[in-house]
Amino acid sequence: MICDIYNPDMTPFDGDPRANLKRVLEEMHELGFTDFNLGPEPEFFLFKLDENRKPTLELNDSGGYFDLAPTDLGENCRRDIVLELEEMGFEIEASHHEVAPGQHEIDFKYEDAITACDNIQTFKLVVKTIARKHGLHATFMPKPLFGVNGSGMHFNMSLFKGKENAFYDKDGELQLSETAYQFLAGMIKHAKGYTAITNPTINSYKRLVPGYEAPCYIAWSGKNRSPLIRVPSSRGLSTRLELRSVDPSANPYLAMAVLLKAGLEGVKNNLTPPTPVDRNIYGMDEEERHEAGIYDLPESLSHAMKELSKDEAIREGLGEHIYEHFIEAKEIECDMFRTAVHPWERDQYLEIY
Repeated sequence: MICDIYNPDMTPFDGDPRANLKRVLEEMHELGFTDFNLGPEPEFFLFKLDENRKPTLELNDSGGYFDLAPTDLGENCRRDIVLELEEMGFEIEASHHEVAPGQHEIDFKYEDAITACDNIQTFKLVVKTIARKHGLHATFMPKPLFGVNGSGMHFNMSLFKGKENAFYDKDGELQLSETAYQFLAGMIKHAKGYTAITNPTINSYKRLVPGYEAPCYIAWSGKNRSPLIRVPSSRGLSTRLELRSVDPSANPYLAMAVLLKAGLEGVKNNLTPPTPVDRNIYGMDEEERHEAGIYDLPESLSHAMKELSKDEAIREGLGEHIYEHFIEAKEIECDMFRTAVHPWERDQYLEIY
């Protein structure tokens, strides 16, 4: 059930992520914008179930990017997911095998922020349910396997004023409007602050490492895919900014709230983005990156939480109730991870010490 949560006196509950997103959308309306649209690109893995119907780490196929059957044995499952979603009113734009074995992506048409977030939650439930019917377990865990690509959920975002895309200007540089550059600058400035929300698990940071297509550097480009933010080539009504760091473990309502807040801060303060980086950042050393004004995303959840605590704008985007409870929950998660004994430690130390 998708709903808003209210207190007994019928005021919105401060801890409701959906209501919180609506609160930030009101701030957007006050600045003269009518809609904030999102087109998500969620990825997931399919693993086989054992005889007790428990997930294993055994993959269902050995396919690669855009592979077809017979190497893509998840094709039948993916097709049934698409058919179910279409029956529920989703407009599917793409469905294909992703880079890693057992990894898949299904993209659906952009919607306004609230509807898009509702659709993400529904999508996850449908994917998991249909996968079980095929004897498979679908996981949106960001990095379930070492040595292969992790699963992301790129966010394609655009602001509208009525029927006009506020990011598009046919006479602007790259055909982007001043608003687009300001919004982009806000997202760059607050990137460290919102990463704890867009990548909210210990495991999220195993994905944000060099070598596996996921971004780990704060930069933008209209040409290449290694920076944090990309400007896809489509223009007109399809003009948008693509944030590539988000992963599917994120609460979409919270992620959209803080990303919108970051962008609006850029618009309100007339910020200017840094120079675009149109070369492969992974091929630059640390000194070259710093000379170009490129800095790293947080490297762990605890690091990201420290950055969140220092970013007043992103905290405002969450509201104090959600912020305090989020930090409390994540501190517990980090402490459990810190004190647990992991298989890697046993493999490294059990015999030699």
